[in-house]
Amino acid sequence: MSDQNINEELMNEHLSEDQVQETENQTEQNETSGKTELEIVKEQLAKEKDQYLRLFAEFDNFKKRTSRERIDFFKTANKEVVTALLPVLDDFQRAMVQIEKSDDNGLQQGVELIYNKLNETLRTKGLNVIEVKAGDDFNTDLHEAITQIPAPREDLKGKIVDVVETGYLLNDVVIRYAKVVVGM
Repeated sequence: MSDQNINEELMNEHLSEDQVQETENQTEQNETSGKTELEIVKEQLAKEKDQYLRLFAEFDNFKKRTSRERIDFFKTANKEVVTALLPVLDDFQRAMVQIEKSDDNGLQQGVELIYNKLNETLRTKGLNVIEVKAGDDFNTDLHEAITQIPAPREDLKGKIVDVVETGYLLNDVVIRYAKVVVGM
């Protein structure tokens, strides 16, 4: 295509846009010619009021949404720290089992005191244990089956046989699924 053809097309396009605008202006003038100036002002006022109400409602929804998001953020802001402390909590639980086997009562009380303090601190931050015991129904929302074994009893088929690792909720959101063995 030559430069002259391109220029002609652009001019035609520009002219057709002007014609469309001119037609719209004429239509608008025809609509307003039958109305009084007061009616026109009332219509414009109604339009502006409608726009204002819509804008106000949109802003109100924005405030509510950001407030909700902020609350949700603060609830889970400490998720990374709590998740990093879960292995420490697991180690404490294992240590408690081993210390109970020993005869050192002072050691047991000292470790128990530290464990309880850590556990209580995490509980105040929203951490809760997912309570699971042998015989409970397997729930994929809370449990992760790491293996299946033949059920030792008939009533344990499809149910939890053993809990390998404790699961935790942080403000009612699962941060670690309970690792369980399921009977088949």
